[in-house]
Amino acid sequence: MKIAITGITGNMGQETLKHVITIPNIELRLLILKDDKRIKIINKIIKNCKDRVEILIGNLKDKETCEKLVKDTDMVINMAAVIPPTSDQFPQKAIDCNEIGVKNLVNSIEAIKVNQPKFIHISTVGLYGNRNQYHMWARVGDPLLISPFDLYALTKLRGEFYVLESDITYKTVIRQTAMLHENMFKDNMSDGLMFHTCFNCPLEWSTSYDSGLLMENIIRKEVGKTLDFSNFYGKVFNLGAGETNRVTGYDVLNDGFKLIGGSTKDFFFPKFNCIRNFHGVWFYDADKLIDMFDYQKTTIEQYWKIMFNKNKYMALGRIAPKKLIRKLAIEKLFKSPNSLTYWYKHNDEAKLTASFYSKEYYEKMSNKWEDFNLLRENKGENGEFLDFNELVNIKNAKLIDRGYEDIDNVTFEDLKNVAKLHGGKLLSKEGKITDKLLWEDAFGNQFLSRGTTVIYGHWFNKSYLEYCWEFDKLAKKDKVVASIWYDSHDKNENYFYYLDDKFNAHFEKFE
Repeated sequence: MKIAITGITGNMGQETLKHVITIPNIELRLLILKDDKRIKIINKIIKNCKDRVEILIGNLKDKETCEKLVKDTDMVINMAAVIPPTSDQFPQKAIDCNEIGVKNLVNSIEAIKVNQPKFIHISTVGLYGNRNQYHMWARVGDPLLISPFDLYALTKLRGEFYVLESDITYKTVIRQTAMLHENMFKDNMSDGLMFHTCFNCPLEWSTSYDSGLLMENIIRKEVGKTLDFSNFYGKVFNLGAGETNRVTGYDVLNDGFKLIGGSTKDFFFPKFNCIRNFHGVWFYDADKLIDMFDYQKTTIEQYWKIMFNKNKYMALGRIAPKKLIRKLAIEKLFKSPNSLTYWYKHNDEAKLTASFYSKEYYEKMSNKWEDFNLLRENKGENGEFLDFNELVNIKNAKLIDRGYEDIDNVTFEDLKNVAKLHGGKLLSKEGKITDKLLWEDAFGNQFLSRGTTVIYGHWFNKSYLEYCWEFDKLAKKDKVVASIWYDSHDKNENYFYYLDDKFNAHFEKFE
């Protein structure tokens, strides 16, 4: 069995290679960028089995490279992605990889008519957009509401849509949740990205080890011919981590700071971080993939113990003044174009509005923790008592109405109901749910899309064609969008967010 893999030098990719290389009787073809210095790590992992590994130097944006990659393979696994903060710093790279590259890869596989390889595409939790106390839980089929100016998530949305709409016979999409890995400190202490994390947002963390183990177990079942094709291929899954790994944005920072004897409140103030426009959820249906492949092995607590053992120098932070650490390690990132302070200093009203309702709202926010309502301290958005332990209990999960009950047994009538909830219509009179059907949205725009693609959360809108976000407008007519969007947006907000040809952020009011 020959398997082609992209994104192998990334955090999930490296762990996947460590796991997959242990499987006998498989050959690997790995796509690596020309100037990727991490190839040294890959060569170290494969040093004892180079006879089974072929390294292809190239880029997904090159069609010929994609054709070479998938030729004569049995399976293609796409883990390649340009993620934040790189996607914020170099947006064209995100487009080339997450969007154009995926299309090239899909087209290359589709062109193979005999012995077509199976395709596994790794997507992201970022597609679900901003969540808060009102709907902490998501499941496959929930609306995909990309947060304004999140180019990474938008390009991943388009890439996933192209995969689902493709004619690849055996394809599966896996939406990876937030992932803990060994490079967390390095990746998050060089950019203002950490300030985007809302303190009260729900986050479900897997580890790169467990995600790699998942890929190993999928391939082992393929090799052993024990994979249940009907329940795996043609579907979308949420790669979650279960009960022990469900926390909030505040908790993640807090757990990290415990390594140096501190807490979030010691090093951050409330105005350091956004209050909306992030992405993170707890996965209501994470058990589907866990039950099928038994990959969930690491808890958050175990992860932080591993990180401490590998970074024992951080214990020195316990003797340093906390104010000094805040100044040297945290506040230095205020100069980053990804930080809120930078946006305010440079009068970036578009990003401030997306993340704080308005520039004026941000200015009036208290910077005292006693004035901030933390879910972890059982305080709701308006200061009301909310039992966090009740919120995180899956038995109390508040789910939205998607228009159908069982995602694995959707009928043609269900498709009509989904369209109606979106304020639109299913114009096709008949067909299978896997067919490309004709739809009409709430504004009379028509589009073609497979019934399954719609069921998995994709409802075609302007974001699929332009780098823009018009959810304020959509929510006024679309009940599915409104059910989530109004959890963190006022009904009187009338903003159209967009990026110009130089990827600068803008917003306009509409009537």
